[in-house]
Amino acid sequence: MTQVTLLDGGMGQELIHRAGDKPTPLWSTQVMVDLPGLVSKVHQDFAAAGATIATTNTYAIHHDRLKGTEMEGEFEALHNRALAEVRDSNAARVAGAIGPLRASYRPDLHPKPEVATPLYAEVASLLGPHCNLLICETVASVEHAESVLKGALTAGLPVWLACTVDDRDGTKLRSGEPLADVLPVAAQGAAAILVNCSAPEAIPAALAVLSSSGLPFGAYANAFEKITDDFLKENPTVDALQKRLDLTPEAYADHALSWVDRGATIIGGCCEVSPAHIAEIARRLRAAGHTIV
Repeated sequence: MTQVTLLDGGMGQELIHRAGDKPTPLWSTQVMVDLPGLVSKVHQDFAAAGATIATTNTYAIHHDRLKGTEMEGEFEALHNRALAEVRDSNAARVAGAIGPLRASYRPDLHPKPEVATPLYAEVASLLGPHCNLLICETVASVEHAESVLKGALTAGLPVWLACTVDDRDGTKLRSGEPLADVLPVAAQGAAAILVNCSAPEAIPAALAVLSSSGLPFGAYANAFEKITDDFLKENPTVDALQKRLDLTPEAYADHALSWVDRGATIIGGCCEVSPAHIAEIARRLRAAGHTIV
């Protein structure tokens, strides 16, 4: 049987649902400021469900996301607030989340490496002293992978590289480039390689590619119907995306257990994957004789 690291689920969407307010372009950052303590409660609920790693609520905290908002200039303070929330949850292991610059799923907007790498390194310098590892999420192009991995490695921690793939063809990044082209990048220092924030149906093809990396690999999918054109516009809000009603905890766990059958040793959930989904995965892993680590 397999030793499996069980990640948590979608912090941002869980916060939006619990807050009950209309989402803003600042997404989970706004909720964290408006409702202190809620992020810590979500961390606790995912841990109670069986997750063994808490992912910091720092995905969307970048200078470019804050520019022109009332939180401009609070970059470091917001990272410290997210770190305090995870610390208050008494998480056993913490993964510092580094999301994409500019926007998710928009590799065309991603800055060139000479701009992007130091920005990612700045985030890593704030997260590093308080985390067990860093996880570079929703990596949509080869150039994005190169920049964020190089920046994150400056913290001196293990770095997991998580790529987002085409929902119809898991062998391709959102940029259209082959997912396989990320493998030589990952070989430059990544401790694990994953696929995230993609349709669960696209994951098996992606895992077939990642399995040849020689690194620990895994997946955590989203439960959106699709990435809509409205969400790809400037300053989008997540109400442009719709939750899939068919991905119940049981259905999502079916997908997740199939990833373990394909060799994945790190699994979890992304947007719209709740503590109930993680609890069902944990139950099914134990029932199948796997060990959650």
